Amino acid sequence: MTFVEPVSLTLRDITLEPLALEHENGLRQAATDGQLWKLRVTSVPAPEHTRSYIEEALAMRAAGNRFAFAVLDTATGQVLGSTSFHDILPAVKRLEIGYTWYAQRVQRSHVNSTCKLLMMTHAFEVLGCHVVGWRTDNFNFASQAAIERLGAKKDGIIRGHALRRDGTIRDTVMYSMRSGEWPEAKAQLLYLLDKPR
Repeated sequence: MTFVEPVSLTLRDITLEPLALEHENGLRQAATDGQLWKLRVTSVPAPEHTRSYIEEALAMRAAGNRFAFAVLDTATGQVLGSTSFHDILPAVKRLEIGYTWYAQRVQRSHVNSTCKLLMMTHAFEVLGCHVVGWRTDNFNFASQAAIERLGAKKDGIIRGHALRRDGTIRDTVMYSMRSGEWPEAKAQLLYLLDKPR
């Protein structure tokens, strides 16, 4: 039995479904909306690499260290992007949320907040995690702001931590939230989602 078992999560008009090869075309279309693979601070697959992106995610699922979801519009089934639990550490009940990206048309909408609410609720309330973490590129300021809006605390920066797709070496900004901080963060997320836009 693995720590993160296959599960679909739904809230309002968003469904997180275990990423599968059947999502290839939808994922490719989502990435094409905004040519997201050209951003140097993300891991969005180029159209021709969509299948290998999914296959790598499935191999990581089999190894127990990443569980990737397709983000779907519940009503239409349209793929809006992808997100994952990763760096899963069952012994200390810790995981991270990342590999997250969305089609440009749904960025800065309710989609990210809804996905994070679903994933954090599952992590803290179903899996019993003590800590949920996030990491992002030191130049991905939009991602840093989004993580901070969730109520996560900045743990620090790991310098010279990873290669970007363009071959430059990035610093990684690390964030986390402890289980005791979750109730207040959840209340704030629900408030933001219910607030008129």
